[in-house]
Amino acid sequence: MDALVTTEWLAEALGADGLVVLDATYTSTLPGSAKQDPAGEYAAGHVPGARLLDLDTLIDSADPLPSMLPPRALFEARMAALGVTAESRVVLYDNSPHHTACRAWWILGRFGVDAALLDGGIAKWKAEGRPTEQTTPGSARASFEAGMPRTQVRSLAEMQVTDEQIVDARSAARFTGEEPDPRAECAPGHIPGSRNIPYGRFFEADGTWKSPAAIRGVFAEAGLDLDKPLVATCGSGITASVIAFAAHLIGRDVPVYDGSWSEWGAHPATPKALGPA
Repeated sequence: MDALVTTEWLAEALGADGLVVLDATYTSTLPGSAKQDPAGEYAAGHVPGARLLDLDTLIDSADPLPSMLPPRALFEARMAALGVTAESRVVLYDNSPHHTACRAWWILGRFGVDAALLDGGIAKWKAEGRPTEQTTPGSARASFEAGMPRTQVRSLAEMQVTDEQIVDARSAARFTGEEPDPRAECAPGHIPGSRNIPYGRFFEADGTWKSPAAIRGVFAEAGLDLDKPLVATCGSGITASVIAFAAHLIGRDVPVYDGSWSEWGAHPATPKALGPA
C-alpha cells in the first residue's frame, strides 16, 4: 500500500480483510483557535467502517508540553482497542485545516506501524458524494504489540547541538515574530538558523498533496538542500509532522522536534531569532 491513497482506492478497498480506517481529526490546543469537536464530527458522518482514533488523547498526559508522544503502553492499548494488528493496512484521514492525519501517521510510525493517508481527507470524500455513516462499528479488539521505537524524534538537548537543517512549519508571521506567539509563555520568533515553510504550501487548492516534483520545489524555494539532513519543528509538533510526511513522499526520512516552539520558545536559556530566515 502506498503512503498516500486516493478516494477511489479507498472506496474499492472498504470492507477488505485487514483494512483499518481511522479518523485522526485533532482539536487545536492553540489559544483563540476555532475549536473542533472530532467526536461530534465523527458521529455526524464518517467513512463507512472508520473508527475514531481520538488523537487528542493519544499523548503523554504526564508531560506539561502539549501533544507529546504517548507512552508505549497507552499506544498499544489504543491500537488493540481499534483492532489494529501487525498485519493491518491502516488508512488515516482527518477533517482538520492542520492536516492532523500527518501527526497520527508520524505517531504510528514511531511505534513500528506503517500507515497511509487518504489524499484530500474526508472533505474530498464528501465532495465526491461518497457514502458516509453515523453508526460506530462494533468491537474490534485485537492483540497488539508495538515494534521497536523508531528514533526519528528530537529532544531539546539534541536541537541545541544539531547541525541538521531546521525547517519550521508555522505561519510566516509567527516565524518572523511579526505576530506574538499565541501561547503567552512563549517568546516570539524562531530557532536561529531555521527556515520557514508554512505547512499549507504542500497542498493544492482542493486539499490534495502536491506532486513529488512540486514538493521538492517547496523545499528548494525555502533554501533547503534535500541532500543534507533536515529536522522539522512547529508550534507543538502537530504541523511539523506535515513536513515529515511531505519529505516521506519524496523518499526522505525527516525527524520531528516534538517539543517544538512550545518548549524552545518558553525556555529562558534558548536563543530566539526575529525576522525572516
